[in-house]
Amino acid sequence: MHRLRYTALLTLLLVSPLLSAPGKSIAGNRHSVAKRLEFALNAKTPSALKALLGVQGSKVAFSRMRLLTSRFPEVSWNVRSSQELYNGLLVVDINVRGQQSKSGFNFTLEAQQRLALRVKEGRIAIQEIISEQSILHSSLDPLLVTLLIPDTVLMGSRYGVDIIFDEPLGNAMVAGGLIEVTPDQVLKQQSPDIPLEPLSSGGLFKSVQAPLRPGVQFWAALLVHPQGVLAVTKRVRVVTSQD
Repeated sequence: MHRLRYTALLTLLLVSPLLSAPGKSIAGNRHSVAKRLEFALNAKTPSALKALLGVQGSKVAFSRMRLLTSRFPEVSWNVRSSQELYNGLLVVDINVRGQQSKSGFNFTLEAQQRLALRVKEGRIAIQEIISEQSILHSSLDPLLVTLLIPDTVLMGSRYGVDIIFDEPLGNAMVAGGLIEVTPDQVLKQQSPDIPLEPLSSGGLFKSVQAPLRPGVQFWAALLVHPQGVLAVTKRVRVVTSQD
């Protein structure tokens, strides 16, 4: 068994997703909202978050932020607005990057998160996660991979969780594994035990099944290769119909 310390970024911003805030679309203010969110995240202070998330929301977000920055002190956020709207909400793309040194190894975190937001009276009132994934690698020269994992699937359907090496490793020995993790493990950023098995040099290819009820699934994968270790997390939405 190899133990994976993974990072669940989706809990960082999801503080009050179901507030009933009618409000109008804020498409015209998309750039200012993205810049304010980027500033609040990179400031790493309760006051900066409070200005955007309110008192209760900022407390939750700052608590989760401290957990993340305790492991990645130099973490940074880049926020960009999208031209798209999602159910009338503003869409923003968040890129996260962090560094960690532990037991003589250097780890790099790279994560992407897409959120749908509505702002009311200058504060974020509704947040919905559209997609999220993260990659943690130990190599100074990271092994490039492509994640072929859907963001959304139908409940009860089978789908692929494929992590493909961009350049096959030839005869190199590669091991890896994949497990489903619970929302509670994600929230607490707990470390699952992932059984490893030999893999082909092309990557990890698994067929999995969505639950029979709508919600979300979380996957954690670990790949061990000659150049280091690669850990992946992915959030998959499970829906009743593909609209």
